[in-house]
Amino acid sequence: MRRLRSEILDMSGTAVLLSCEVLAGEADVRAAFQAARDDEYEEIVDKCADFIAGVNKEYVENHFSYAELEENEVDLVKLRTWLARVRDRDVFGAAGLAQALSSLAECEEKLEAYAARVYAEEAEGH
Repeated sequence: MRRLRSEILDMSGTAVLLSCEVLAGEADVRAAFQAARDDEYEEIVDKCADFIAGVNKEYVENHFSYAELEENEVDLVKLRTWLARVRDRDVFGAAGLAQALSSLAECEEKLEAYAARVYAEEAEGH
């Protein structure tokens, strides 16, 4: 039998750590954990799409500034941190991880291209 460990945290800062053996229904437990992580990964993918749309909007509006670049960098760090936290909870390897990683990589590439444009525009004095 596989032993499961789980942490339960509440808003007051207390934690409970459980360790148990699944006597029956291990597949159901695994599926429930994977479904919960897949939901979180899906949220990350959605937020990545929002991030990319936001950067694309800056191109449309021809808005290339260090301030906007810094805001986008902060947002990207938040996405990375969020994904890392979900991965830490993903003890059974949910399928949604691959798409979340791909979406985050797309965000990183988009921001890198935007940063290059900001630096070029600033160098030209725009």
